[in-house]
Amino acid sequence: MAVTTPFLLFTVLFSFSLLTYTTLSRSVSQTTTTVLDVSSSLQQTLQILSFDTETLQPFSEEIATMSFLNSSTPFSLPLHSRELIRKTQHEDYKSLLLSRLERDSVRVNSLVTKLQLALNNIDRHDLKPVDTQLRPEDLNTPIVSGASQGSGEYFSRVGVGSPPKQFSMVLDTGSDVNWLQCKPCAACYPQSDPIYDPTSSSSYSLLSCESTQCKSLDVSTCRSNKCLYNVSYGDGSNTTGDFVTETVSFGNTGAVKGVALGCGHDNEGLFVGSAGLLGLGRGALSLTNQIKASSFSYCLVDKDSSGTGILEFNSPQTGDAVTAPLLRNSKIDTFYYVGLTGFSVGGQSVQIPPSLFQMEESGEGGIIVDSGTAITRLQTQAYNSLRDSFRKLTPNLKSTSGVALFDTCYDFSRMSTVKVPTVSLQFTSGKSLDLPAKNYLIPVDSTGTFCFAFAPTTSMSIIGNVQQQGIRVSYDLANNRVGFSPNKC
Repeated sequence: MAVTTPFLLFTVLFSFSLLTYTTLSRSVSQTTTTVLDVSSSLQQTLQILSFDTETLQPFSEEIATMSFLNSSTPFSLPLHSRELIRKTQHEDYKSLLLSRLERDSVRVNSLVTKLQLALNNIDRHDLKPVDTQLRPEDLNTPIVSGASQGSGEYFSRVGVGSPPKQFSMVLDTGSDVNWLQCKPCAACYPQSDPIYDPTSSSSYSLLSCESTQCKSLDVSTCRSNKCLYNVSYGDGSNTTGDFVTETVSFGNTGAVKGVALGCGHDNEGLFVGSAGLLGLGRGALSLTNQIKASSFSYCLVDKDSSGTGILEFNSPQTGDAVTAPLLRNSKIDTFYYVGLTGFSVGGQSVQIPPSLFQMEESGEGGIIVDSGTAITRLQTQAYNSLRDSFRKLTPNLKSTSGVALFDTCYDFSRMSTVKVPTVSLQFTSGKSLDLPAKNYLIPVDSTGTFCFAFAPTTSMSIIGNVQQQGIRVSYDLANNRVGFSPNKC
């Protein structure tokens, strides 16, 4: 016995060690990774700083074929990053990024405020614009507010009037009211196109105070039976003017008569560049509702790219789309809530209570998809779990100090590519969406610092446009579902 016991003990220990090694090896081998092209991302940060909008070919002034649309007619528009409007005044990429993040936070706060007003049944007619001090540097950046609630990043060319004149309009899934700057201007901010002149259009028509469209506004007044609108944003910006109907045309694919929009004679704040805004929300006054679209989709190019995406209405969803249900909040119509259960990192589910993403009967909670918010916001507990899971699988990557709202950053200055754990979104449909590495690790300077592009919040959760870049996002309004199709742009 004295001889065999150590032998048996050695055998057991060896077997246990082998089993442990095999289990660990299997765990490591099961970790899914994706490649981040560090060199390409850094090259884009340098190009965007030197990008000159004057080198672009002039925007095509396409005359629309006036084939007026019905609810099933497909049509499309080119979709651009805001850098095509106005050259950046920032000397380095980090200052540009910080400017973007600051306005992004303003937008998020404003979306939250909009929701809270609805949840507390506060009458918007009693509200006044917030008096916010605007700084000169805010007015000089190309990523200035042109979207509802603060910081829209994408725009398209839309025709307004008869005959149609083309205007660069910010697209926003987080708002409903459409508007553009109009002559005569009591106060108008600088825009890249000539200001719309309603006297040059044969289809311009004022709305009465008794019209359905006027009564659908959150804030309106009446003057000589003429409907006046007012839209105020969380950054202190506001637009005021006549509420009218006009013909809106979509390139050479068609036009729609009688679209209600604001003809803004007094427009102040951080809107520099675009001519106005197209609301793609779910409310009665949104463009999608007014043209009776059964669906719409968009592809967002990288913010640092001069490339072009596309906005399409009434186009079929791709067969390989990762789909999830679109949910409604009984307290507010505008937002697109999506059924999300959680995340996985490296192929392993993150331990997050699904209740953190569920909408309560009170209207609190839930998570929305938003084209105008850049960085995805998650409830603090959910964010911490996601971040910790990512950190745990990146022990060999060189970490560095946080930047602004990012607390997980890495130094990739000596790398051209790097393998990182795959981050995936898991939906209530049972499907999951693998994100490209550049959709969650973004450069914050031009020297190689990259940060994990999620942020914590104590309020509503939002899937932002950084995570949507390069993915066709399709909103099937008829069947209440959203689809995500990678590599379909």
